[in-house]
Amino acid sequence: MTARKDKVIFQKQTKQYHEHCCVPQCTASSKYNGLLSFHGFPSHPELRRRWLVTIRRDKLKLTLHSKVCSLHFTPDQLLQPKAAGGRRMVKRGAVPVLFPWSQSVQPPRAGQREPERRPDPDGRAADPPVGFSLLDHDYCSVPEPADLDTAGNENETLKEEIKKQVEELKIPSSFGLQRFVGSDDDIRFYTRFESYRLFLMFWRLIEPSVHKMIRSSGAAEESSEAGTAVRSTHTKDSLQPIDELLLFQMYLAAGLQEGDLANRFQIHPSTASRIICLWAGYLYSLLGSLCIWIDADAIRAQLPEDFRDFPDTQVIVGCSELRCQTPASALLHTDMSSKSKSQCVMRGLMGVAPHGAVTFVSSLYEGSVSDTELFLRSGLADRLTEDMAVMVDKGFLISGCVKCKVYCPPFLSPKPQMASQNVLQAQKVARLRVHVERVTRRVKENKLFDSVIPSSMAGNINKLFTVACLLVNYQNKPL
Repeated sequence: MTARKDKVIFQKQTKQYHEHCCVPQCTASSKYNGLLSFHGFPSHPELRRRWLVTIRRDKLKLTLHSKVCSLHFTPDQLLQPKAAGGRRMVKRGAVPVLFPWSQSVQPPRAGQREPERRPDPDGRAADPPVGFSLLDHDYCSVPEPADLDTAGNENETLKEEIKKQVEELKIPSSFGLQRFVGSDDDIRFYTRFESYRLFLMFWRLIEPSVHKMIRSSGAAEESSEAGTAVRSTHTKDSLQPIDELLLFQMYLAAGLQEGDLANRFQIHPSTASRIICLWAGYLYSLLGSLCIWIDADAIRAQLPEDFRDFPDTQVIVGCSELRCQTPASALLHTDMSSKSKSQCVMRGLMGVAPHGAVTFVSSLYEGSVSDTELFLRSGLADRLTEDMAVMVDKGFLISGCVKCKVYCPPFLSPKPQMASQNVLQAQKVARLRVHVERVTRRVKENKLFDSVIPSSMAGNINKLFTVACLLVNYQNKPL
């Protein structure tokens, strides 16, 4: 205790120590006003607590330098110095009462005796010290550290209250099919189904066999996650089957990447990739097991009026191309390159009935395959009989390869001008082949096929293309 007093005396003698008032909004300092006196907090616990409450600093951590200036005491509460140059003292039991927010002396508390004013020898009341006035007390606009402590505590409390209210009002939202119940436009964008009703109808068709899907255990994913230092923030481990179908459709129809789908459905990216592969194989097997080839009698029964000049038409054939990544091998690059375009493509053949239903889908082949060879490889020729007719484009030179009749736009003969009957024939065939072009366009509307197919998708692209073609029969209205 003696060492601390010696330190204070040394600081005063060397003029390195200046006292400051800790009352909020008070900027009094002994550095600029030598007429003021600064008083430490009393040692009595109850009296010290009353001081802290009165100055509105009840959470203040008291130190040796915590002082209250004489401007906050009435003249009756201060004792004059006993010797010249001495310091004024505070009366025993006195509590500061003058503050900027009171503008007047606070009345004494109940049960507390109001201190009496000592008159001067001439009988008049003692005047306040020189320079003391509430109006003369300079409350500057720049806050002191004491002010910042109080304002900081209030701001922190307000922030906590606001944060708590935001957390209470936050409604947890999940991304799933229920999100698009009332929006057919969103369903059409994300799934290519015409409406929410059609999507549910398709789900009811496949729902009985969904439980038969063979699912992977996901042990590889769990082991890979355990070996990484960064843990995933996703909260879900699995989705409902109908939401898995929605995720697959969003990947195929909207072209969303696996990382984007993982964020939307709050699952791990590897889980999204596994769901896509699972549903591609499941729909490929399920829809491919159905017989979509229609008998000739059923085709004639539903033949549109536009085909009255071609009443035996069984199927309209068209070709679709998907751009793929250029392979590193020069031999594969030659096989994948299209003869008509200087880019690597994969080609697939589609057959459409005259009334617009998809009745045949082939596998994907390399881009160097010609239309005729693609037709022969697809196996469509084996389904055509003598009483049927097939409608093709000019590139399909298959008249000598099939048993049935072939409707094809006539070629320009060596003569400089085509005959009139051939011109009419070409116009009629081109007008009717619009049906297969429309179906092909519906397949290509799946955004997955807009971009270049990477080599990593080589194992699933054939399934994805076939599923996209077969889903046309469920997604849209008749042509």
